[in-house]
Amino acid sequence: MTEAPPREAPLLALEDVYSGYGNIMALRRMSLEVLPREIVTLIGSNGAGKTTTLRTISGLVKARQGSIRFDGARLDDLPPHKIVRRGISQAPEGRGIFQRLTVTENLQLGAYVRAGASITSDLERVFSLFPRLKERARQAGGTLSGGEQQMLAIGRALMANPRLLLLDEPSMGLSPILTETIFETIRDINARLGTTILLVEQNAFMALALASRGYVLESGEIVAHAPSAELREDPQIRRAYLGET
Repeated sequence: MTEAPPREAPLLALEDVYSGYGNIMALRRMSLEVLPREIVTLIGSNGAGKTTTLRTISGLVKARQGSIRFDGARLDDLPPHKIVRRGISQAPEGRGIFQRLTVTENLQLGAYVRAGASITSDLERVFSLFPRLKERARQAGGTLSGGEQQMLAIGRALMANPRLLLLDEPSMGLSPILTETIFETIRDINARLGTTILLVEQNAFMALALASRGYVLESGEIVAHAPSAELREDPQIRRAYLGET
């Protein structure tokens, strides 16, 4: 009898994580895994806890219970800047662009944890992924279009040279054509750079088309987890998140 190949260890693993704000527990029994070089998506309705999940991984919201491990090491007691140094970077919901700084200055701030390191090659890598940002390198971030600001937010996160990229609602407020462009670039980041990606996205159809696996979050708890193709065929998922009646 042929033995099954050994299972690859997850790059990111959350186990029974509880977190929230004040007296509100936004996440309960949160458990998920992301394997190296994988794209995984977290879908759910507004208020389900998707953004809180990413903020908890990043250390912006403290886990009150459970464990968060990255490459086998615990993260849940670390401050956000040390988590970035470990190799996790986030493009937040709402983009968080520094409005008065130029595109280049915004990107340079993304590399703040790499003080003293040469970032010239990293800037060129971002400009190769987003040629429009190179065209607007000296333009103030606040004057960019919504799609360009989203490119800048992702590019800034990449400047930390992360092993894991957290993306929170990258299609928010974008036209269908720009959404397709952003998603194509996310696929390119994963394929060309080998960057592992955890994607939170309201457009569940596109998210499941991009990711290899998906988790469904409801009221702070994971209620389903499967390969994306299986989730896309699940009648309940199709009704709740893919707009089918």
